[in-house]
Amino acid sequence: MTENLISVSYLGAAALFILALGGLKNNESARRGNLYGMIGMTIAVLVTVMAFVTKNYSTLIIVMVGGGALGFVLSRRVQMTQMPELVAILHSLVGLAAVLIGYANFLDTSIHYNGVERTIHDIEVFISIGIGAMTFSGSIVAYGKLGGMIGGQPMLLPARHWLNLAMLVAVVIVGIQFVSAVNHAEAQTMLLIMTVITLVFGIHMVAAIGGADMPVVISMLNSYSGWAAAATGFMLSNDLLIVTGALVGSSGAILSYIMCRAMNRNFISVIAGGFGTATSSSSAAAGGDQGDVTTIDIAETAQLLKSAKQVMVVPGYGMAMAQAQHAISDIAKSLIEKGVNVRFGIHPVAGRMPGHMNVLLAEAKVPYDIVFEMDEVNDDFPNIDVSIIIGANDTVNPSALDDESSPIAGMPVLEVWKGEITIVLKRGMAAGYAGVDNPLFVKENTRMLFGDAKESLDQLYKGL
Repeated sequence: MTENLISVSYLGAAALFILALGGLKNNESARRGNLYGMIGMTIAVLVTVMAFVTKNYSTLIIVMVGGGALGFVLSRRVQMTQMPELVAILHSLVGLAAVLIGYANFLDTSIHYNGVERTIHDIEVFISIGIGAMTFSGSIVAYGKLGGMIGGQPMLLPARHWLNLAMLVAVVIVGIQFVSAVNHAEAQTMLLIMTVITLVFGIHMVAAIGGADMPVVISMLNSYSGWAAAATGFMLSNDLLIVTGALVGSSGAILSYIMCRAMNRNFISVIAGGFGTATSSSSAAAGGDQGDVTTIDIAETAQLLKSAKQVMVVPGYGMAMAQAQHAISDIAKSLIEKGVNVRFGIHPVAGRMPGHMNVLLAEAKVPYDIVFEMDEVNDDFPNIDVSIIIGANDTVNPSALDDESSPIAGMPVLEVWKGEITIVLKRGMAAGYAGVDNPLFVKENTRMLFGDAKESLDQLYKGL
């Protein structure tokens, strides 16, 4: 395969990746965007294999078929509620790949560099392995937190910021020694030391982030995986890998910034500790006595919805866990047929990853034109007759606005309590993922509908 043909093919694949990102910005074009990305990746893989692989085809085919089959089976088995965990574990694989490729390239004695070229190449190897190791270990911790294997509360070690700074300085010092090493054995020792430090750094960084910030963590790790891929591209002199990694890295960084801005948080502060790092003096302990609640049954809820003109549905991770998206979709369609104006209000960090609620609602075929972002509907709550909160907690917590000592203080929330009636579907009075109790549950115009969200909504649909 000629060099010109390779360049043209890579350029076409890169263009398809850009079109894929453009398509993913809207619900209506997301499927087409995914298709562009799949075609672009297919071209990239085929051209790379045909152009650069000269032997061991059988091994390559076995690995590709085996990996593809494993990915296909896992993707078929993964539930929509498990998508955040899947994304986190896939990020870890990208990081691991960057580490393994970096070491393979470093140990390849057939490649010789001299002078400035050697220094540049060593820096590329060092950065690729460092970012990859941090992405790998951090993504594993994120996977554990999202899957419930690790608690959502942040791990706050004494002088944790100084510890992070010390590890960063150590990596820089080791990097200088790696580049100036007089022999291969010394360089390998420095590379191993750096790998251990960055693995620990990734673990500590994500473990110190509170549960409410996990969507930002997922976006951040997505960015890291992109930069790891870009660094690997520089190391391998592969233009497409550089472009693709830069696209993923920059888009992930921009998304992280957008989410932090929507949460009224500084990105650096999230990485340094995130929500849940402070204790609230005015909030009760998680799951503690918050006051008297007013309950409601299915029949009363159905009657309220029948008489309403404006209904707002606010989904949260509890909806995902109960897999209640199809039930609320049926209810929304039924109410719309009765002339009720039904809308869905989505908080930027609802769920466990960016866009989690949107994906679930799209799966349940909720019309795109009735799904709105928080900023688009927050001013409308004084005119809402009935708000239905399905498994949301931190994203509708008034203490974020009223209690300066709250761990989620300053985070914009959906101000559902300003409506006439708020109906909250929950299994119990447990606190949300950030570990903060919610005063919304005891407000005078709030009604608690306890039970499994899917079962409650199924009965409510029959009642309508």
